[in-house]
Amino acid sequence: DAKHLVPNKMRDFFCTINLDQEEVFRTQVVEKSLSPYFGEEFYFEIPRTFQWLSFYIYDKSVLQKDLRIGKVSIKKEDLCNYTGKENWFMLQPVDSNSEVQGKVHLELKLNELITDNGSVCQQLVVHIKECHGLPLINGQNCDPYATVSLVGPSRNDQKKTKVKKKTSNPQFNETFYFEVTRSSSYTKKSQFQVEEEDIEKLEVRVDLWNNGNLVQDVFLGEIKVPVKVLKNDSFQAWYLLQPRENGNKSSKTDDLGSLRLNICYTEDCVLPSEYYASLRNLLLKSADVQPISASAAYILSEVCRDKYDAVLPLVRLLLHHHKLVPFVAAVAELDLKDTQEANTIFRGNSLATRCVDEMMKIVGKHYLKVTLKPVIDEICESPKPCEIDPIKLREGDNVEINMENLRYYVDKVFREIVRSSISCPTLMCDVFYSLRHLAAKRFPNDPHVQYSAVSSFVFLRFFAVAVVSPHTFHLRPHHPDAQTSRTLTLISKAIQTLGSWGSLTKSKLSSFKETFMCEFFKTFQEEKFTESVKKFLDDVSSTESKEPSGVSEPVHLKEGEMYKRAQGRTRIGKKNFKKRWFCLTTREFTYHKQQDKEPIFTIPIKNILAVEKLDESSFNKKNMFQVLHGEKPLYIQANNCVEASEWIEALCRVTRCNQKRLSFYHPSAFLNGNWLCCKATMENTEGCARCTADVPADTQIEIDGDRETERIYSLFTINRSKLQKLEEACGSIAVYQGPRKEPDDYSNFTIEDSVATFHTLQQIIDIVEKLNESHEKYQKKRSSSAKYGSEENPIVGKVS
Repeated sequence: DAKHLVPNKMRDFFCTINLDQEEVFRTQVVEKSLSPYFGEEFYFEIPRTFQWLSFYIYDKSVLQKDLRIGKVSIKKEDLCNYTGKENWFMLQPVDSNSEVQGKVHLELKLNELITDNGSVCQQLVVHIKECHGLPLINGQNCDPYATVSLVGPSRNDQKKTKVKKKTSNPQFNETFYFEVTRSSSYTKKSQFQVEEEDIEKLEVRVDLWNNGNLVQDVFLGEIKVPVKVLKNDSFQAWYLLQPRENGNKSSKTDDLGSLRLNICYTEDCVLPSEYYASLRNLLLKSADVQPISASAAYILSEVCRDKYDAVLPLVRLLLHHHKLVPFVAAVAELDLKDTQEANTIFRGNSLATRCVDEMMKIVGKHYLKVTLKPVIDEICESPKPCEIDPIKLREGDNVEINMENLRYYVDKVFREIVRSSISCPTLMCDVFYSLRHLAAKRFPNDPHVQYSAVSSFVFLRFFAVAVVSPHTFHLRPHHPDAQTSRTLTLISKAIQTLGSWGSLTKSKLSSFKETFMCEFFKTFQEEKFTESVKKFLDDVSSTESKEPSGVSEPVHLKEGEMYKRAQGRTRIGKKNFKKRWFCLTTREFTYHKQQDKEPIFTIPIKNILAVEKLDESSFNKKNMFQVLHGEKPLYIQANNCVEASEWIEALCRVTRCNQKRLSFYHPSAFLNGNWLCCKATMENTEGCARCTADVPADTQIEIDGDRETERIYSLFTINRSKLQKLEEACGSIAVYQGPRKEPDDYSNFTIEDSVATFHTLQQIIDIVEKLNESHEKYQKKRSSSAKYGSEENPIVGKVS
């Protein structure tokens, strides 16, 4: 959220998330507010190098261009200082001199020249090769040029490259020569006289500009290199463009308002798979360790300050290797040992409950979409008033009509849920089956506990949460408005109550804090709803196959708006690129004129031969990729780099098993009678570049096992001191078996078997030390091969 925004009157605001100058996400518009609450979450992989993660607040305008009020920009190197916690940031003014992105490739060299009279002078050679990743200007590729200057206390020699048209990756390949020191015979009357010792004060400055033609040129960034670092040697490197030194400095930075953010940024240097074999094997056998509290996976959750840090990579790794169900069963059994009353079963935030929560989020995405999306769309797009709290009723509202509206929505959502068991993923059913039988075993005299064990997850932690936060589960693109959010909250409360076993009894209803909800539930017939819930819970906690007969429905994987190039049409009277709605399922890839309209072009998944990036030079457009199939290639432009990466990945996953996948492709387009990449003139010429072969192995669950193992290694490394404390605790318990008289450093640890736990800890510490050595060797190798000014960075990053 934001507060105290300017101008000091109610306006419509929205916020964007940018990698450097590229917008990757945008929030909903919050109307008529000075302190808008956005309440939106975004999670994305970072597909390219970047310098700044920025957040811009905009004042929405209907007739004019949206006005940028201010921004928060955080350097990549500083993201770790803010991760995992909420921070208020003061908005900074948006200054064109500070809005930079991209990099420039330079080669610098100092030459010694002997003049005709035998004296020696020095000459600086600057070869500006190319730039990469320059920003879009007004949504279009820029017309960049560079100025190259040799700057000192008493000189400023400047030269200029040619302007390159419509490109964000200009190839300049121009060389400039500057005289650094003069020969002794050079006249001292010249204003450019530079003595030998002044080399210490000289620097090369390269400024990038967008040629404005009839308007003012726009600054794109600069770099500065001291001449003294050259030391009579040739020097070549990529340099990240920097803002001007006076950019983004203002005395009025405290009157624009502030923005509250919760950022979680992680970056991992993932080594080859063989390095993780020992740690991976130790984690995967966790379910077989007796007791489970002595396993590596359980110890990971014990030493992490926030269990969620451990749960996410752990669940994904176990899912990837089909080891999750036995592990969840083992930790759930431990959880049940400490549960004294059946009505509190699985209500806390234990390792077991968090693992199941995360599993449902990962595995149940499609299940939620097919079950809830149609009814959630109806509620959000055609909302009916549903407020039944007398205190919150608006003037003119009729509580009876609102109650009827709410009852209609609740009935519809409930009906969709209890009819959805056939779509419940098998993995979720297997987990629910285990939980149900463990609960019945723990409380054998309670016939209902086997149902409440499952309903506490599937109703309370899955469906009810998705109803109240549809944007978080990708059921809606944005956070709903305040009135719709209130409606969804009331529906979610009702679903929790209907799904909780026995909640409709009179004794339960009388315990409601909100009397208006108690009155609402009196209209429900207890027996009818209880039987529906019981049948549904029986179905989703059964290991029997529920697959319907006949052809299964295609799984919806991804959809969104992008631009596609017209296929096989003349340019006369036709727009070359058109906005279309794209949809990807496990059966076909389609595009439509608008969402929910019939497809105007369909490619069966089995016909896709390759999906690859397309060189920007083909159409002078960024974020393009190509889908190769039986006919002409389909050229598509995504809205930003994150979106392009996600589409390519999704298409590669779903087509990975196609038998006729290509081995080679053309990185550029076929235009004007030849391929731009290899200049071949035949359109059916075999590709000139090898296709990307590295695609994930699972179509519906995107998991990189090595990356998750690297994340777990990082968590063990960060919490090394706690591992040692736990090791010491095991040693103390093994020696002294008496009762503990006072709290100690390890009183919060679960140690059932000190010998087994100590043995696992030794294995973890040994593996972590070996991985530390491997990382150190890699970093040394990387630092020795990287030059000053280089931005090489093979590290994988992600932001939420």
